[in-house]
Amino acid sequence: MGKSQRIKVLIVDDHAVVRQGLRTFLGMLPDIQIVGEAASGAEAVEAAGKAGPDVILMDLVMPVMDGVEATRRIRAANPDAKVIVLTSFAEDDKIFPAIRAGAAGYLLKDVKPAELVDTIRAVARGESRLAPDITRKILSGIAGAGRGQPPQEQLTGREAEVLGCLARGLSNKEIAAELFIAEKTVKTHISNILSKLDLSDCTRAAVYAVKHGYQ
Repeated sequence: MGKSQRIKVLIVDDHAVVRQGLRTFLGMLPDIQIVGEAASGAEAVEAAGKAGPDVILMDLVMPVMDGVEATRRIRAANPDAKVIVLTSFAEDDKIFPAIRAGAAGYLLKDVKPAELVDTIRAVARGESRLAPDITRKILSGIAGAGRGQPPQEQLTGREAEVLGCLARGLSNKEIAAELFIAEKTVKTHISNILSKLDLSDCTRAAVYAVKHGYQ
């Protein structure tokens, strides 16, 4: 995405006051363009097809069609669309279905405005971002990520740590600083992770961390 190109955002929530607040706040930012709103999952699928948003802010609990099914359908129709779940729920039965459906981010509605904006920008760049509470749930399950996998797919302890960092949306430089290793070493670990798990990029690796840490 070019520097001068604005991020097109679709707001999906069944509460009008939430949609209005997000539209007012995000609409003031020079690099973000609100291209539509939807009050249900069904409306979201239709609006996404018409507006072609880069990023969708998706509530989960809505009438007609929930956010998980809407995310699944939108991603099936347009794999380039990035979905950020914005919800009040942090339960496992909400988090993991949403991530499996293709959500690139998961935030709680008490998120600070600056963090929301940072997440929108990061997800538009192809990164994945999760709320701290959600990240802790993921990391607590990383150690079990190898259960049930063929031996050739099992990760080393260090690779599992790097995978956890990827799930948090850290850059290679940030991972190197956190784990006290060279950035070149981080790249090697990531290459090994993607090869072992037959994944094409870091975002899919982060999704894998969620799926297999809690199955």
